[in-house]
Amino acid sequence: MRRRRRIPPPPLPQRDGVDPVRVRLPAGERWATVRDHLAERLSAGPGAVDALFDAGRVVGADGRPVPPDTPYAAGMYLWFHRDLPAEVPVPFPLEVVYRDEHIVVADKPHFLATTPRGSHVAETALARLRRDLGIPELGAAHRLDRLTAGLVLFTVRPEVRGAYQTLFRDRRVHKEYEAVAPYDPRLALPRTVRSRIVKERGVLAAREVTGEPNAETRVELLGHRADGRGRYRLLPRTGQTHQLRVHMNALGVPLLGDPLYPVVTPPVPAGDFRRPLQLLARTLEFTDPVTGVEHRFRSGRVLAAWDRPEDWAAGQ
Repeated sequence: MRRRRRIPPPPLPQRDGVDPVRVRLPAGERWATVRDHLAERLSAGPGAVDALFDAGRVVGADGRPVPPDTPYAAGMYLWFHRDLPAEVPVPFPLEVVYRDEHIVVADKPHFLATTPRGSHVAETALARLRRDLGIPELGAAHRLDRLTAGLVLFTVRPEVRGAYQTLFRDRRVHKEYEAVAPYDPRLALPRTVRSRIVKERGVLAAREVTGEPNAETRVELLGHRADGRGRYRLLPRTGQTHQLRVHMNALGVPLLGDPLYPVVTPPVPAGDFRRPLQLLARTLEFTDPVTGVEHRFRSGRVLAAWDRPEDWAAGQ
């Protein structure tokens, strides 16, 4: 049996709660030097790559700077820190609702990404918690969309992360969401929606296609108002990208504040936090795989379109 090669620990510390980029040079004979490979691989462009090498910011497993003319060697590991993008701070608190020696459960606000990705790096829930709690090894057991608020589970140590991630993979976590959307008296609820959802790389919105269902959601009506709004409980059985948003849109009641469904709208300018997606991860329930404790956590956040309709209408 072939043994997996052990990944060396990062020789660079985190910066603002963000890990250094790790690159493992793949097999191949296309590149003469490590610089040639990074210049082709990184989207930053050759000039930015040369600047990294000139500043001694590309290091090997021993933490020493790697010269740009170092001969290419498949399997070699490199680390470096990218220049962090300019980010508009998300002006809402990230609440810790539970913490022990194994996990942290946080109540995430709208507009805050769970983990670093794309243009959201330091201004993410993971980076914030690492800085605020002083836990550099903190990792996410699952993710919420940036526009969705609510409960997210993080693990304190890498050696237990797999056990908690497996809970989500094996659907042993009970999740309840709340949403605000139009009320349609003709829509018979509760009901279970099943469909096949695909999300193509580079395409913002997911879509339903013909085929074996891979997404299942139970939809319940919690209440409705004379202004035509409904409050819903959504119980996902699966976890496809944008599943709840796609299923509600398919029912003819797209979520309020959704920039993708039913129509992709122009991006909201950075710093515009007035109309968050009205979707909240309200409840997480699971049996702790390490301690055996039965956990039930509930978000204390509210959905403005339901709890503060006047503010929502005014765009506040």
